[in-house]
Amino acid sequence: MIERIRRMVIKEFIQVLHDPRMRVMLFVTPLIQLVVFGYAVTTDVRNIMTVVYDQDNTPASRELVARLQGSGYFNIFEYVSNDRRAQELLDNGTGQLIVRMNSGFAEDIDAGRPARVQVILDGTDSNTAGIILSYLARIMESYSGDVTLDRLRRMGPDRRATPGDMLVPVDMRTRAWFNENLESRNYFLPAIVVHLVTLTSLILTSMAIVREREIGTMEQILVTPIRPAEFILGKTIPFAIISMIDVAVITVVGVFWFNVPIRGNVVLLFAAAFLYLLTTLGAGLIISTIAHTQQQANMSTFFFYFPAFLLSGFIYPVENMPEVVQWITYVNPVRYALVIVRGIFLKGVGLSVLWPQMAVLAAMGVITILVATKRFSKTLR
Repeated sequence: MIERIRRMVIKEFIQVLHDPRMRVMLFVTPLIQLVVFGYAVTTDVRNIMTVVYDQDNTPASRELVARLQGSGYFNIFEYVSNDRRAQELLDNGTGQLIVRMNSGFAEDIDAGRPARVQVILDGTDSNTAGIILSYLARIMESYSGDVTLDRLRRMGPDRRATPGDMLVPVDMRTRAWFNENLESRNYFLPAIVVHLVTLTSLILTSMAIVREREIGTMEQILVTPIRPAEFILGKTIPFAIISMIDVAVITVVGVFWFNVPIRGNVVLLFAAAFLYLLTTLGAGLIISTIAHTQQQANMSTFFFYFPAFLLSGFIYPVENMPEVVQWITYVNPVRYALVIVRGIFLKGVGLSVLWPQMAVLAAMGVITILVATKRFSKTLR
């Protein structure tokens, strides 16, 4: 039995690695995708194209504009002098944000009256608009507090503060754990490791049996004494080894190139990756036993892949989905893999926390491999 599996594994390695295009797909393409996703997949909003319409043009209004510019989020690319030009920049998409201060802005501040600032925002992308508004709220709150304190100092120590002086009653200081700088890259890159390994392992295994049929080697295998379980193991082991190498390479690039922290146990990461690979390799082999051509296998792979990632929490939190959809995600292995990988990378948690997810992946992996083995038949159809 061991000898038959060993021969099958050697045959698979030769068959896969002999093709130059397959070598590129296995080792070069994941790295290219990681670099592209690492730079492109981010929810951080920076370089907000901002238009300023300052009708007051006083030190107070210029100080507010300077704070916007100095925050690192807002790129003030034009000062306008009329509403028509501001509207034109917003309409054609050149500007995302208009900040307008009317005449009398500084006078209202000096008199202790609320000074109004109009903000006009392109709300086409609601998520980006919400983030921009949160940036503005923090800057405006800081500016308001500083202005109030400065005004009270100028009044002298004998002046008692009144409710109209707009004192800030609470000094709130926040601290984010696990992702201190709130970098979305740190959140997405561990998930991209799962994404790339899933795609590679699914594509490889979904074409494993179909390829044997198309190139005409299935008849040769059928006349050997190899059993279905041995055949499935011989097909699975090479792809598992290749996928684990991809996990190692992608992890190294993510940590050392993109500076994503990995605070947990690396051995636990690879153990979890192995359990997850059982599910993806098993799913790919099931697809391969169903499909009759490699084109059908590829289409079935993407039909499985995209819903799995959309319902995994990769981009949208599972908790925000409708309750019925949340129940469906419990049979999605990608959901559990993302929890494990993000927990190991960012939180540094161990087996005592992640064992439920790992147990589910182990059960799913065994079930899919058994189903793939049962579906395989040593007869040509």
